[in-house]
Amino acid sequence: MSTANSITAESVVRAPIVSNPWIIGVVVSLAAFMEVLDTSIANVALPHIAGSLAASNDESTWVLTSYLVSNAIVLPISGFFSGWLGRKRFFMTCIALFTLSSFLCGIAPSLGFLLLFRVMQGGFGGGLQPMAQAILADTFPPEKRGLAFALYGVTAICAPAIGPTLGGWITDNYSWRWIFYINVPVGVMAALLVYRLVQDPPHLLRSKAKLANFDFVGFGLLAIGVGALQILLDKGQEDDWFGSRFITTLAVFAAVGLVSMVIWEWFRKEPIVDVRLFKSFNFASCNLMFFVVGIVLFSSTVLLPLFLQTLLGYTAQSAGLVLSAAAVLLLFLLPLVGWLTTRVQARHLLAFGWITLAAGMYFSCRRLDLLMSFRAATWMRILQYLPIGFLFVPLTNAGYVGLPLEKNNAAAGVMNFMRNIGQSVGTSMVTTLLARRSQYHQSVLAEHTHSPSFDAAVARLADRLTQAGLSMYAAQQQAFARLYEALIAQAQALSYIDVYWFLAVIAASMFFLSFLLAKNEPRGARGEVAMH
Repeated sequence: MSTANSITAESVVRAPIVSNPWIIGVVVSLAAFMEVLDTSIANVALPHIAGSLAASNDESTWVLTSYLVSNAIVLPISGFFSGWLGRKRFFMTCIALFTLSSFLCGIAPSLGFLLLFRVMQGGFGGGLQPMAQAILADTFPPEKRGLAFALYGVTAICAPAIGPTLGGWITDNYSWRWIFYINVPVGVMAALLVYRLVQDPPHLLRSKAKLANFDFVGFGLLAIGVGALQILLDKGQEDDWFGSRFITTLAVFAAVGLVSMVIWEWFRKEPIVDVRLFKSFNFASCNLMFFVVGIVLFSSTVLLPLFLQTLLGYTAQSAGLVLSAAAVLLLFLLPLVGWLTTRVQARHLLAFGWITLAAGMYFSCRRLDLLMSFRAATWMRILQYLPIGFLFVPLTNAGYVGLPLEKNNAAAGVMNFMRNIGQSVGTSMVTTLLARRSQYHQSVLAEHTHSPSFDAAVARLADRLTQAGLSMYAAQQQAFARLYEALIAQAQALSYIDVYWFLAVIAASMFFLSFLLAKNEPRGARGEVAMH
């Protein structure tokens, strides 16, 4: 699309805004926030759910997996459904049925019913994030999209950090069922406000998709590939990855399903997932960055609370407070980043975000230890988390550079899909690396137990225990046990440092990719693009 044509399309087909766009932004972001919150709010409630519904802890983890699988399948195909039903109607349908599914999850009498309702909840919730993002892209002119996406960034970045803390507080003080009930009033209010305020732009009204053109083959391949991939990532470490025939089978299904889907969709006239969008280098690069953002965002959100609770003895609520401080500061940073997108090229903001994120992860490697204070942990989280603000907003903005308006819905679905898959990969990667690196460091540290200095340490500790009243034999056994416990803790702490090193390296690699993105004119129309 040429520059002149892009500007003409931008100015001619934009829908007339009859309501304050910022009110629309708050309303659609509220709906997306409700959905993103449910990806993490149930995590800390799993033991309570298992006990209440007479299920094992392993069975209860399907409460998370079922939601993620159905959510991931719907994300990339939300563009088709918005074209078929109309974006406003599809968005309202997703809100209404997500709200109903949340209520059904709350009253579920058994684990089987809860899993069924979670599948429904994840499926209907899959349309909320991309539609909210696409509505913002069409409601705001290009020079204000950065500020709008900053508002949307609150949902995608802060909700995963707030979810575990809020879920733990609700579960401890009320019941796990209320983590689902709280969606009901929010969903009802959001649906009413969307009905009153949101309108479909003319370019969507002119390009209606037909249900007869629904690509059932593509959808089937997508469901098989993504479903197998999500279950593989969720259960891989638990089942020893490719040492398990079940995991190996899932890997084959995922690879065959996804590769076949891409090939099939590439040659479809009306694909359910527009994979031809990846012909744009800018779009493909932004999706790769979204994938890495998902990895780093969720990995760091999982890592620090796990370290604080397992090695430093923090409660879930105390660990949540460490995360919450960074989330609150990010709320104030996002509007600033949104304003900067109107003054600075997106690729320069991205480069700054990636290099500061790499620095934050490097700082974590240097400061992480078993004597870390609450204040030090909070500052470490802040340095890890604030750079995400400089990534999410300009990355969302850059993803639309050079794309025609009618591709907004499809692009939003794919970008959110890549970020969600990155989150699943990040969570799986963290648990695997921690387990493997902990075993490695334990074997290395164990070699130092056959030394005079270790024997002297055991003798000194046993002597102190003897003075405390223990027999010589009991003191010696307990001295060995305590030193072994310290060795395990040190090995685990070193494994966390290794993971932070890995996150620092992949963040630094994205820094160089940032400069290959297309230049954008912050104050100009989206069509004003010069390739670097």
